[in-house]
Amino acid sequence: MKIVQTPHFRRNYKRLHSNQIKSVNEAILHIFSNLQCGEEKKGDLAGVRVYKFRVLDQQFLIAYEYDNEILFLLALGVHENFYRDLKKAK
Repeated sequence: MKIVQTPHFRRNYKRLHSNQIKSVNEAILHIFSNLQCGEEKKGDLAGVRVYKFRVLDQQFLIAYEYDNEILFLLALGVHENFYRDLKKAK
């Protein structure tokens, strides 16, 4: 299986501090090993899954979609304005 990052995800990933990157990479590996781990969304975001995890003392979210061959990482960030930005990026 191949992992593909959207430009929106890549932009937010590059803004992370060095002490946050390890936790985000672990979360991506967790998603990769268990594609059903995120909560499936409804309505405008049907088909998108969101995985919540903690980095230091803050909750982060990763939005993703997948098919048989590819894991699409759509968005990364804290909860504030996350879904609004995700709808714009999708």
